[in-house]
Amino acid sequence: MAFLSLLPLSLSISTLQNPQNFIIFISSFYFTKFSSTSLMATMSSTSRIIALLALLSLQISWLSEAKRWESNIRMPTDKEEQQQEQKKPGDAESDVDGTTWALLVAGSQGFGNYRHQADVCHAYQILKRGGLKEENIVVFMYDDIANNPLNPRKGVIINHPNGEDVYAGVPKDYTGEHVTAENLYAVLLGNKNAVKGGSGKVIDSKPNDRIFIYYSDHGGPGVLGMPNMPFLYGKDFIEVLKKKHALKSYKEMVIYIEACESGSVFEGLMTEDLNIYVTTASNAEESSWGTYCPGMDPSPPPEFMTCLGDLYSIAWMEDSETHNLRKETISQQIDKVKERTSNYNTYTAGSHVMEYGNKSIKPEKLYLYHGFDPATANLPPNRLPIDIKLGVVNQRDADIVFLWEKYERSKGEPEEKHKILKEITETIKHRSHLDSSIDLIGKILFGPINGPSVLRAKPTPGMPIVNDWDCLKSMVQVFEEQCGSLTQYGMKHMRAFANICNNEVSQSAMQEACVAACSVYNSGQWNPSLYGFSA
Repeated sequence: MAFLSLLPLSLSISTLQNPQNFIIFISSFYFTKFSSTSLMATMSSTSRIIALLALLSLQISWLSEAKRWESNIRMPTDKEEQQQEQKKPGDAESDVDGTTWALLVAGSQGFGNYRHQADVCHAYQILKRGGLKEENIVVFMYDDIANNPLNPRKGVIINHPNGEDVYAGVPKDYTGEHVTAENLYAVLLGNKNAVKGGSGKVIDSKPNDRIFIYYSDHGGPGVLGMPNMPFLYGKDFIEVLKKKHALKSYKEMVIYIEACESGSVFEGLMTEDLNIYVTTASNAEESSWGTYCPGMDPSPPPEFMTCLGDLYSIAWMEDSETHNLRKETISQQIDKVKERTSNYNTYTAGSHVMEYGNKSIKPEKLYLYHGFDPATANLPPNRLPIDIKLGVVNQRDADIVFLWEKYERSKGEPEEKHKILKEITETIKHRSHLDSSIDLIGKILFGPINGPSVLRAKPTPGMPIVNDWDCLKSMVQVFEEQCGSLTQYGMKHMRAFANICNNEVSQSAMQEACVAACSVYNSGQWNPSLYGFSA
């Protein structure tokens, strides 16, 4: 390769990247170089002509081979991309970056919450097509939707009005009574001995592995819902993440959370030194949103009476399905998700996507966490679709939408319609009871003027909602003993309980206030003995 030392320094990268241009350059360069050397001067005219003809013949021969070489010659970066596209993130043997693990959690139950299990099933299909192995994906869902009597398509779950079945093939790792916060913590820590029921599958990750966590359900200040009590509390979840980090059992982790006030679970708690990047559907003070609901644009198929998805969730999943994840970065996806989740800056019908933890992970390619579907190889890394605002409903009102649709579509006897109407009425009455009880408790504890403002007080930005998390749990228990279950709607009042603790109200004073506010209320079907306590 000594001849390369004669090449001029002006040779461009673009010339090197194009084999045909490179050959033309080389042959022309040496043709000119040779024809001007002293060797040519010593040759006879006949010899010079023969030598030049030989060079010309060689140049033509090189050019004829150029196109054949062009398809086989790649720059180092091209070779790396080609090698990466032949790998599967879940395959430790083929991926030098380790194994990708996933923990998918639907935290609700009931057909009115159809969308949460639809979200999680859809996420599973994306990861599976991306090459993650089933043994590396752990799924939590109550599994009462696909074969529910109210499901118009038995055994099928969809997450888009025109979507395909996302339920088929989803593993039933933890279902029914085994979908608990306690099991979730054990699975994430890889502690098989602590798991109760279910498949026993855990996140048995190693130091060089990556973990993706996706959660979809209701939430409230500082908490995430679970179909079996108690709630998942922010402080407890962060402590589990710290334990996982201390075990040195992962390289990096990415967490996506769909829930109301989901930012409050991490605000002031999530540090940057755990190698974890978190994004949430909403900030610490606002709702997240259901979408693809009856009567909206777009609407689900006419036979469906419930919402099919959630705004933040369908934003990231529909993005992952329509882009090449070997080229798209986490940052690019989150920028697009922010735009869609805000419903294109209509925040009264959208929410603020938040970010926490180690943001230096954002430039990484998405395939490291979501896998890579070969069918997307020719898709762009991230191209913005047409801006279409979606119809949405507040997460906490989606169950009322479902019940109303159920009532409207009831074709049975008058008794059946009366039964559904009674369910609607009792649900709304209990909501009103929760709202009025909390308000009255605040006035009893802090006075009629200051009570409401004290309960609604927000912490300083960057601080957690409560100073004493054990106090928060105890205040929730005291309230539910006297006033009935908070339910998924009442989770929004967690801020009030946090502020009661932040103002150092004693447990006995709280109990007296709850008795005074709720002594005449018959909790009936909302009794925590039936639901379990939220803390």
